[in-house]
Amino acid sequence: MLIGLQASGKSTFTRRLLAPDHVVVSKDAFPHARDRQRRQMRLVAEALAAGRCVAVDNTNPSPREWQPLIEAARAHGAATVGYWFPPDVRGALARNAVREGRARVPDVGLFATLKRLQPPRPADGFDRLYEVRFDGRGGFRIAPMPEG
Repeated sequence: MLIGLQASGKSTFTRRLLAPDHVVVSKDAFPHARDRQRRQMRLVAEALAAGRCVAVDNTNPSPREWQPLIEAARAHGAATVGYWFPPDVRGALARNAVREGRARVPDVGLFATLKRLQPPRPADGFDRLYEVRFDGRGGFRIAPMPEG
């Protein structure tokens, strides 16, 4: 599960590192669905039931969003791995500004997510947590999050 602001690098990270061997589920893939949460959970459950690894590429800013996903993983005997993208508001605004069409999020949406954004903790039910940052060379630096 990816956790971070819009335009923080989550989708690029997913595409480069997780998509080759994960089913990628993102609410962005079904913008006109009536109940995007229900559709997401159905797709996650189907993939887990088939024994596949799943990458949930949304902002997932708080336990309210990630708890149903953790419960679905537990129900299927899957490990829960969180990838935390610490907020870099200036960088996210700059990357978002060059997006086009539906990919561009209104700045107010980014700030609304920032207000709800919480770093995940092992106590939230994650089996493993990693912090992800840009490495300055077009890639990512991934490190285990401290236990505290």
